[in-house]
Parts: sequence; structure tokens; C-alpha cells
Amino acid sequence: MSDLSKYRNIGIFAHVDAGKTTTTERILKLTGQIHKTGEVHDGESTTDFMEQEAERGITIQSAAVTCFWKDHRFNVIDTPGHVDFTVEVYRSLKVLDGGIGVFCGSGGVEPQSETNWRYANESEVARIIFVNKLDRIGADFLRVVKQTEDVLAANPIVMVLPIGIEDDFIGVVDLLTRKAHIWDDSGLPENFEISDVPADMVDLVEEWREKLIETAVEQDDDIMEAYMEGEEPSIEDIKMCIRKGTRTMDFFPTYCGSAFKNKGVQLILDAVVDYLPSPDEVDPQPLTDEEGEPTGKFAIVSTTESFKALAFKISDDRFGALTFVRIYSGTLKKGDTIMNAATGKTERIGRMCEMQADERKELASAQAGDIIAIVGMKTNVQTGHTLCDPKDPIILEAMVFPVPVISISVTPKDKGSTEKMGIAIGKMVAEDPTFKVETDQDSGETILSGMGELHLDIKVDILKRTYGVELEVGQPQVAYRETITAEIDDSYTHKKQSGGSGQYGKIDYKIKPGEPGSGFVFTSSVVGGNVPKEFFPAIEKGFQSMMETGTLAGFPVLDVEIEVYDGGFHAVDSSAIAFEIAAKGAFRQSIPKAAPQLIEPIMAVDVFTPDDHVGDVIGDLNRRRGMIKDQEAGVTGVRIKADVPLSEMFGYIGSLRTMTSGRGQFSMEFAHYLPCPNSVAEKVIADEKAAKAAKSK
Repeated sequence: MSDLSKYRNIGIFAHVDAGKTTTTERILKLTGQIHKTGEVHDGESTTDFMEQEAERGITIQSAAVTCFWKDHRFNVIDTPGHVDFTVEVYRSLKVLDGGIGVFCGSGGVEPQSETNWRYANESEVARIIFVNKLDRIGADFLRVVKQTEDVLAANPIVMVLPIGIEDDFIGVVDLLTRKAHIWDDSGLPENFEISDVPADMVDLVEEWREKLIETAVEQDDDIMEAYMEGEEPSIEDIKMCIRKGTRTMDFFPTYCGSAFKNKGVQLILDAVVDYLPSPDEVDPQPLTDEEGEPTGKFAIVSTTESFKALAFKISDDRFGALTFVRIYSGTLKKGDTIMNAATGKTERIGRMCEMQADERKELASAQAGDIIAIVGMKTNVQTGHTLCDPKDPIILEAMVFPVPVISISVTPKDKGSTEKMGIAIGKMVAEDPTFKVETDQDSGETILSGMGELHLDIKVDILKRTYGVELEVGQPQVAYRETITAEIDDSYTHKKQSGGSGQYGKIDYKIKPGEPGSGFVFTSSVVGGNVPKEFFPAIEKGFQSMMETGTLAGFPVLDVEIEVYDGGFHAVDSSAIAFEIAAKGAFRQSIPKAAPQLIEPIMAVDVFTPDDHVGDVIGDLNRRRGMIKDQEAGVTGVRIKADVPLSEMFGYIGSLRTMTSGRGQFSMEFAHYLPCPNSVAEKVIADEKAAKAAKSK
């Protein structure tokens, strides 16, 4: 297929348990891609094919499937809802043109919904809203619509109204056509009738239809003027206006139904065709230089342009290494030679395929708009790398990933598994940019870092089941950092004479606390040539290399500004290495004088609890040094937002379930760093020193 107007690259995203994967299953069934729907609670859904996904009933990694509806090709990505796996949502949204935001009819706009919505806003992805689970107790379509306005600052344009609610939910009224779609009790998605609007809903339908038209016609001055003069626009004109407003994210067409009960999904598929953009209708991807700065040029989506694609996911399955790519322009055929712009290396394409979750369909060629997987690439491709035509090297805007905040130490139970563990972890790090590994220089232990307890728990489970590596797992470690709180003015001279040419470098400098989040900032204001300019990079390198290890407990140092304003050099003995050593000595000398302080990661925690346990939950968060920021009462319970130190959140899910009789839920994500209280800092520093002393024996 070469007609890009018939392509829809869409993602399905939501909070945990809002019904993303069930909705995906229904889409695949309705489009004829599968013949039997697999249920999440049975561990049989198409896109949740990992053992860990089937067991836990959650999505861990995004899965791509292709299907067809009304002559249109849908490339669908089902994404995870759990906060520990948001990187899967982020990188999927980066390569998609549209999305379906799924919300629970009773739970409403939940914590992870907000995070995903924010990612989609940043990626400028047009969306449809689907309020799911209207058959649930406590479901209320219009309440969730109001929540999307209040919580997400979105502008929903209601396209359907539910007929009945909870156990009495039987279908929806399409406001555009004024027709009711009513499903029977068979549970089959195709068993529905189209009839007139129920008599008791006529006034409500007219009221919401008027709101729909008024919102839509604002997209076209001529149609709006005619409407103001009393001329109702045609359905085609209204659809054209809705499509335009959806594409520019002025509003979001909003639907409802029950994916599990097979009600309302057809209208979602029609909406994807009618309102979500094709690849050539989306603003083209910006191109950057090697430093990541925009060049002002763009990757125009066209089959006639040179080949440009973004690798957005690396996966290692039973058939070998897969590189998932979104092709932005040009075509790709088996045997073509392409270049990895990040490494400068070229490679000949052997095999490529269209993915159906964990199944593959071999392809001979692919084109702009396609999402495909290339098998067995050898040029060290990583997530975010640009693949392009060697004759036209370009770099697409890169992806930025969050930094891990929690670590564990792991040791193979069987000494013979060390090499096997190293190979396995290497593959897993390539797949997941938020999963990091390092070796403790003192103890030789392997340290795994990730986004949360569940994230690391899944990684250990994959190492055990997929790669056969049994591990001894240490206690979770918090990613503490160090910073300074005072400004000092200091001087350091490095002088060494031991036969032959010596080493000499003198620097006068100021060290002061930087803005939160600024990291390391180096400036030089030396005038008069006291320190030649060619030595400035060496001085900066010396200071920056010392930021990795603080003077309190050896944690990395954040948010420090260093200004070199004077110094001295020797015509013979001064060199870049001498000034680099001087900078390192200066750091060791001055940081302890600048009132160093231990800082800890603070998590934005979002807790849902039934009304009768609110007091217990707030009291527990306070005991964990939490700062309560907001409480929001809902129909089925209360959402509490708080900032809590990560060190106090280990094992929280167990405590929450005990307090709320198993009904509480929570999610958290990294917010910022704050100073540790003295009592906490003293204990952490003492523990680190004791651990280092024990390792050195």
C-alpha cells in the first residue's frame, strides 16, 4: 500500500487497569486480525505475550500489531500503564501520529493517565478519548468527561452518549447521526442494531449535539457564519471541522463503551479513520546536528524523499535481535545499505518484518509511514538512533529518558553463570534505556538501577526465566546525591618536579551552589592570559570528572557552579594534564569547605483509597516524611497527592493493601531532589563508610 492517507499509526495508552489491552484485543477481533479474543485475566491476550505479563495481568512492554479497517491500515501499539514502564509509552508516542486515551468509567482520570497525557502533549500527538468500563459499578461518563477538563486541562468534544449505565449499559447514541447503537446480550461485537434515539434521551441528545456542532464549527469561519445565521452544517462539514480540530489538538473526540462487553468499539475504529491524522498530515520530525541542536530542517513524510527512520525500540526475542523502526521518509528494501547516523557505520539490510505482537510477517520492502522491525542489525543501534541513506546523512530529534532512582545489587547463585548474566544484562540494557548496570569497583558486585521496585523485580524475573540466571538480590538502594550550600573563593596550585620537565598549573576559582537541576556549570573569566585559553577544556574536564564522587559519602555531586577567574602558568612546565590535575585537587580541597549536603530523591506519590481509610493513609504518609499536597474526593474514594522520600516508600504497596483491605492503589514517579534531614544523612553516611570499610578488608 502506498497511499499514505490510508495509514494510521496509533497508540493506546492509559492508567493501569483502565482496559488498554482489552480494547486492543477487541480492535484485532473486529478487524479480523484474530478470530478468538484472549482475555487479560486469563493471561491470553495477543499483545501481552511475555510470561510476566500473562501472570500479573499487566502490560510491561509495548507491542506492535497491524490490522485493517475500511481500507485503512492501522499500525497499533499497546503500551504499559504502570509508572515504572512509562519509557515504553514515551518512546511509542515519539513515533506515533495519533492515539487513543483510555479512561476507566468509574476510576476516571487516574495518576498514570496524567503522566501519559502529558507525554502525548509534549509529543504533539492527536488523540481520541475512550471512556471504558461503563458497565462497572460507579461508572459515570459525564463525570469522567468533566475530569478530563479539570485534571488534564483537555477540551473533550462529546461524540456519543451512553444508553443506560452500570448493569443497564446496552449501547450508545451517535450524536452526529442521531442514531442509537444497541448491542444484544450475546456478547458478540457484531450483534447490534441501529435504531432511533430512545424517547427519554431525545432532549439530552439535542443538547449535547448542539454543543458538539458549536465546538466543531469554530474550526471554519464560513461554516460558523452560516451556522450563526441558522443554517445547520452537513455531517460531512462537521466531520471535516472535527478532523481539523483533532489534528491541531484544539479538542479531543470523546467516546464511551465497554471493551470487555464488546460495546462501542466499532465507533472508535470509525473515529480513528475519520479524525486521527495520517503520517503526511502530522508536523514533520525536526532534524538536529550532532550536538542535538535543531537545524531548522525537517524529515518530510514522503515516499520520494531519501530514507530516514528512527529506531525507537530494541528487543531480543526467540528469533534474535529486533530493531523496531518508524520510517519517516523514503523506502527500504531487502539488500539496501543504510547508515546509523549516531555511529557513522553502514549496514546492509538482510531481513525485515511486520510485527503481530510476538509473531512476524516477512517483508520485502517498506515505506514512509510504516512501523517495522529489522532483524539482526549489527551497527550497535540503540533506542533513539537515526537510520538514514548513506548519501544523505541526517539526525532526527533524539529521545530524552528519565534517570533511574533505585538500585539493587545482584550476584549469580552459581559462579558459572557470571558470563551468562553479563550477556543477558547487556541485551536488556540495550532494550530498555531506563535500566542501567554498573560494577561496584570496591566489591565487584553488579548494581542494577531502574525506575521502581516493580521495574527491577521484573528484570530479575526475566533474568531467571528467560536467561536461566538465578540471582542473590541485595536490599534496594536509593540514588542519593550530594550538593553544596555555601559559596567559597579558593586557590590551588599543582606543582611537581621530578627530573626532566615538571608539571605546573595554578587556578583561582569560585565554587557556589547552582540552580536545582542545573547539574555542572563551568565558566572562565580569566583575562590577561594568566591561564592560556587552550587549558580551559582540561580544567573543565578535571572538575567534571570529580562530580561523580562526592566527599561526604561518595555519591555523585549535583548542581555546582565553578568559575575560574585567575591563575598562573609556567612556559615550560604547564600542560593540559597539569591543569586537569590541578582542577581535581581543587575540587577535593574546596568541596568539603563549601558546606556539602546529602540530598535524596523525592517521589510524587498518588494514592487512591476508599473514603473510610483516608485518615490511616494520610497518617502513614506523614510517618514516612511525606508532604501532603492535595486531596480529591471521587465517587468511589479519595486521591491523595504527596511528595515522599523514595527511601521511605520501599514495600509501600503491602502496607497500603493492609490499611485499605486490599482496595488501595498508588503510583509514583521521580519529582526532584531535596536535602536529607540531619538524622537521615548521618545514618546514610555512616552506613556507606561502614560498607566501604567492610569491602576493603
